[in-house]
Amino acid sequence: MSFILGLTGGIGSGKSAASQWFESQNIVVVDADIVAREIVMIGQPALAQIQQAFGDWVLLENGELNRRALREHIFADPSARKTLENITHPAIRSSIIQQLAKAQSDYVILVSPLLFESKQYQLTHRTLLIDASEELQIERASQRDGQNIEQIKSIIQAQMPRIEKQKLADDIVLNDGHLDHLYEKLKTLHQKYLALSKKQS
Repeated sequence: MSFILGLTGGIGSGKSAASQWFESQNIVVVDADIVAREIVMIGQPALAQIQQAFGDWVLLENGELNRRALREHIFADPSARKTLENITHPAIRSSIIQQLAKAQSDYVILVSPLLFESKQYQLTHRTLLIDASEELQIERASQRDGQNIEQIKSIIQAQMPRIEKQKLADDIVLNDGHLDHLYEKLKTLHQKYLALSKKQS
């Protein structure tokens, strides 16, 4: 079993920039967001279960999941969110476990915005939080996604508070400036993770 690093961070924290840097060092990255999209593709058992639980309105005419309609529905109804999570979380977890097991690199990274909330950190040996102030998160996310500030604030509010993540993470990188600064900090950690993975094997 490879050494598995869990990588997380809130919206606009620089989590994607960090995971791309690790990929550039030939480290395999398993992205929970991508897995979450894969498990509800046409023909996947989870999509059929969602249709069964909510009705045909959750599908677009081409048979794909109507993400927007479902998102609005679960936003308005917390019990519907629970129903959806009961279907998707086990499928996501099982797919992540398979992909982590197949990964061929010195160590492997599980990137997940909900690493702590969804208990996915239990699949990892160590966790890294890419952290940024709320002001910076809002500024970056609004520039990147063109979302309005209220939407971004509500996403931040829905995520685990920074201070809680800081308590849970083994390593924290404060991404408060230029990418060069971020990469310098990641270089040091990369060496540390290589050493830990050698120890483990």
